[in-house]
Amino acid sequence: MKIGLFFGSFNPIHIGHLIIANSMQATTDLEQIWFVVSPQNPFKKNSSLLHEFDRFDLVERAISDNPAFRASDVEFHMPKPSYTIDTLIRIQEKFPQHEFRLIMGEDNLAQFPNWKNYEQILEYTGLYVYPRPGSKPHAFANHKAVRFVEAPLLDISATFIRSAIKKGISIKYLVPEPVEQLIKIRKFYQ
Repeated sequence: MKIGLFFGSFNPIHIGHLIIANSMQATTDLEQIWFVVSPQNPFKKNSSLLHEFDRFDLVERAISDNPAFRASDVEFHMPKPSYTIDTLIRIQEKFPQHEFRLIMGEDNLAQFPNWKNYEQILEYTGLYVYPRPGSKPHAFANHKAVRFVEAPLLDISATFIRSAIKKGISIKYLVPEPVEQLIKIRKFYQ
């Protein structure tokens, strides 16, 4: 089976993530999308980062109605910060019967050469890239291991959602209803 790996903090997961994942699964050869919840991104500060288990719960609730989606906590059992190449190797070792592709926003391509062993990632899994607002031309535009996938151009940010929650502003329609309910029940991001 060919599986797309969608890494992220998912702090919180929102409809933008789900729309991208659905577009990837519906318009490519990817049969499943696995949401890899990252405990700590080496490029981001984690000051407003909800605990990894809580973010995993939010992802599971968000995707529970889609059998082609799965949540993965593989990075919870790895040294922090975890690097994508190490996670890809771990996943491939654990699931040798599957073929994996890394899903990435076009805005991340500019930083991609800064990733640990980025050449090996290209060789190992390749990239399925979705468009992002304000993305600039990049060196990977014609790379054989990079596939650009047509998807809606979305500009929904978890930062905006967290800010809205702190201000008491409704996040209805920005996150799936089960996610909104869990955020309210557990008083996340307040």
